[in-house]
Amino acid sequence: MRILFLCTGNSCRSQMAEAWTRALHPHLEVYSAGVEKHGLNPWAMRVLEEAGLDTSRLFSKTIDELPVQEFDVVITLCSHAQENCPFFPGAVRRMHHGFDDPPQMVTPDMDEAAILAVYRRVRDEIRRFVEELPKIVTSS
Repeated sequence: MRILFLCTGNSCRSQMAEAWTRALHPHLEVYSAGVEKHGLNPWAMRVLEEAGLDTSRLFSKTIDELPVQEFDVVITLCSHAQENCPFFPGAVRRMHHGFDDPPQMVTPDMDEAAILAVYRRVRDEIRRFVEELPKIVTSS
Protein backbone atom coordinates (compact mmCIF):
# COMPACT_ATOMS: atom_id res chain seq x y z
CA MET A 1 0.00 0.00 0.00
CA ARG A 2 1.36 3.40 -1.03
CA ILE A 3 0.49 6.32 1.27
CA LEU A 4 1.13 10.04 0.90
CA PHE A 5 0.98 12.47 3.82
CA LEU A 6 0.30 15.95 2.53
CA CYS A 7 0.76 19.21 4.44
CA THR A 8 1.32 22.85 3.57
CA GLY A 9 5.13 23.05 3.54
CA ASN A 10 6.36 19.50 4.20
CA SER A 11 8.45 20.84 7.06
CA CYS A 12 6.92 19.44 10.23
CA ARG A 13 3.69 17.39 10.53
CA SER A 14 3.94 15.43 7.29
CA GLN A 15 7.61 14.71 8.05
CA MET A 16 6.62 13.40 11.49
CA ALA A 17 3.95 11.18 9.93
CA GLU A 18 6.39 9.82 7.34
CA ALA A 19 9.06 9.09 9.97
CA TRP A 20 6.61 7.35 12.32
CA THR A 21 5.11 5.28 9.50
CA ARG A 22 8.54 4.12 8.31
CA ALA A 23 9.43 3.14 11.88
CA LEU A 24 6.15 1.51 12.92
CA HIS A 25 4.91 0.04 9.62
CA PRO A 26 7.89 -0.74 7.37
CA HIS A 27 5.64 -2.85 5.12
CA LEU A 28 3.87 0.34 3.96
CA GLU A 29 5.33 2.47 1.19
CA VAL A 30 5.12 5.98 2.60
CA TYR A 31 5.86 9.45 1.27
CA SER A 32 5.32 13.00 2.45
CA ALA A 33 5.07 16.21 0.49
CA GLY A 34 3.84 19.76 0.71
CA VAL A 35 1.63 21.93 -1.39
CA GLU A 36 4.68 24.20 -1.10
CA LYS A 37 8.25 23.48 0.04
CA HIS A 38 9.35 25.21 3.26
CA GLY A 39 12.45 23.22 4.26
CA LEU A 40 12.78 20.97 7.29
CA ASN A 41 11.79 22.46 10.62
CA PRO A 42 14.74 22.00 13.02
CA TRP A 43 12.50 21.66 16.08
CA ALA A 44 10.51 18.90 14.37
CA MET A 45 13.70 17.06 13.44
CA ARG A 46 14.98 17.43 17.01
CA VAL A 47 11.89 15.87 18.63
CA LEU A 48 11.85 13.05 16.06
CA GLU A 49 15.49 12.26 16.79
CA GLU A 50 14.95 12.33 20.54
CA ALA A 51 12.19 9.73 20.01
CA GLY A 52 14.78 7.54 18.26
CA LEU A 53 13.52 8.08 14.72
CA ASP A 54 15.83 8.22 11.73
CA THR A 55 15.59 11.62 10.03
CA SER A 56 18.43 11.06 7.55
CA ARG A 57 16.04 10.26 4.66
CA LEU A 58 13.72 13.19 5.30
CA PHE A 59 13.78 16.27 3.10
CA SER A 60 11.22 18.90 2.22
CA LYS A 61 9.58 18.41 -1.18
CA THR A 62 6.51 19.19 -3.23
CA ILE A 63 4.28 16.59 -4.80
CA ASP A 64 5.94 17.14 -8.18
CA GLU A 65 9.31 16.13 -6.70
CA LEU A 66 8.14 12.71 -5.52
CA PRO A 67 9.51 9.67 -7.35
CA VAL A 68 5.96 8.31 -7.76
CA GLN A 69 2.65 10.04 -8.47
CA GLU A 70 0.15 7.23 -7.85
CA PHE A 71 -1.04 6.50 -4.32
CA ASP A 72 -3.59 4.24 -2.68
CA VAL A 73 -4.24 6.75 0.12
CA VAL A 74 -3.58 10.50 0.40
CA ILE A 75 -3.90 11.86 3.93
CA THR A 76 -3.99 15.62 4.39
CA LEU A 77 -2.78 16.79 7.79
CA CYS A 78 -3.88 20.44 7.68
CA SER A 79 -6.86 22.33 6.29
CA HIS A 80 -4.72 24.27 3.78
CA ALA A 81 -3.50 21.03 2.21
CA GLN A 82 -7.02 19.60 2.29
CA GLU A 83 -8.38 22.64 0.46
CA ASN A 84 -5.50 22.71 -2.04
CA CYS A 85 -4.99 18.99 -2.55
CA PRO A 86 -4.36 18.32 -6.22
CA PHE A 87 -6.13 15.72 -8.29
CA PHE A 88 -4.60 12.24 -8.16
CA PRO A 89 -5.49 9.78 -10.93
CA GLY A 90 -6.91 6.36 -10.25
CA ALA A 91 -8.77 4.97 -7.28
CA VAL A 92 -6.99 7.01 -4.62
CA ARG A 93 -8.64 7.27 -1.23
CA ARG A 94 -8.47 10.79 0.21
CA MET A 95 -8.60 11.29 3.95
CA HIS A 96 -8.12 14.23 6.28
CA HIS A 97 -6.76 14.13 9.82
CA GLY A 98 -5.73 17.55 11.02
CA PHE A 99 -3.09 18.27 13.65
CA ASP A 100 -2.08 21.53 15.29
CA ASP A 101 0.78 23.32 13.51
CA PRO A 102 3.64 23.68 16.02
CA PRO A 103 5.32 26.66 14.29
CA GLN A 104 2.02 28.55 14.52
CA MET A 105 1.68 27.72 18.21
CA VAL A 106 5.13 28.94 19.24
CA THR A 107 5.37 32.54 20.43
CA PRO A 108 8.48 34.74 20.74
CA ASP A 109 8.26 34.73 24.55
CA MET A 110 8.46 30.92 24.83
CA ASP A 111 11.62 29.34 26.16
CA GLU A 112 13.20 26.18 24.72
CA ALA A 113 11.36 23.87 27.12
CA ALA A 114 7.98 25.35 26.17
CA ILE A 115 8.77 25.16 22.45
CA LEU A 116 9.84 21.53 22.76
CA ALA A 117 6.65 20.72 24.70
CA VAL A 118 4.54 21.96 21.78
CA TYR A 119 6.48 19.93 19.22
CA ARG A 120 6.54 16.81 21.43
CA ARG A 121 2.77 16.93 21.95
CA VAL A 122 2.09 17.04 18.21
CA ARG A 123 4.78 14.40 17.56
CA ASP A 124 3.08 12.08 20.05
CA GLU A 125 -0.41 12.77 18.65
CA ILE A 126 0.85 11.88 15.18
CA ARG A 127 2.45 8.72 16.55
CA ARG A 128 -0.88 7.60 18.04
CA PHE A 129 -2.59 8.24 14.70
CA VAL A 130 0.09 6.34 12.78
CA GLU A 131 -0.07 3.40 15.20
CA GLU A 132 -3.67 2.89 14.05
CA LEU A 133 -2.94 3.63 10.40
CA PRO A 134 -3.37 0.09 9.00
CA LYS A 135 -6.86 -0.10 10.52
CA ILE A 136 -7.75 3.43 9.45
CA VAL A 137 -6.77 3.05 5.79
CA THR A 138 -8.46 -0.33 5.40
CA SER A 139 -11.76 0.64 7.06
CA SER A 140 -14.65 1.77 4.92
